[in-house]
Amino acid sequence: MSRIGRKPIEIPSGITVDISGKLVTVKGPKGSLSYTMPAEISVEQVGNKLICKRAKNIRFQCALHGLVRSLINNMITGVNSGFAKQLEIQGVGYRAKTEGKNLVMSLGFSHPVEHPIPSDINISVDKNIIAVTGIDKQRVGQEAANIRGYYPPEPYKGKGIRYVGEQVRRKAGKTVGKK
Repeated sequence: MSRIGRKPIEIPSGITVDISGKLVTVKGPKGSLSYTMPAEISVEQVGNKLICKRAKNIRFQCALHGLVRSLINNMITGVNSGFAKQLEIQGVGYRAKTEGKNLVMSLGFSHPVEHPIPSDINISVDKNIIAVTGIDKQRVGQEAANIRGYYPPEPYKGKGIRYVGEQVRRKAGKTVGKK
């Protein structure tokens, strides 16, 4: 049984939800998002709450039940307040800046790394912190992961791009042994 799927979704004031068939569209102050639900799951609006229901009690539909509820809840949160991920650049001479529609990073390579900024995502740089913001939780997380992928933190010196607050396990370097 999906306990997450059974929880009703609160719709805050200022958010409009339109359910037409299997298409759910959420509009709010930050923008609008839409999602096409699987055939096994249905959503109905009761007052200022959304309730997700499944057709049968089989394992696959139970998993979809919780997933659809979480996705719709994330859509409502995104158009209301948005999502953000922060990345931190560590290393001597490592820095980033935005130039037009590109994020340009100096990461110790022989050339600067240019990352194109999508139109639905905002990226800002303050010293060594890169802030990725947007209304779609999946897109924000994926862009942050793509940026981190250019130079993930390495375990010996700790240099690279990491999430703010991420703990990187450090390893001891080489030791000189006696013979």
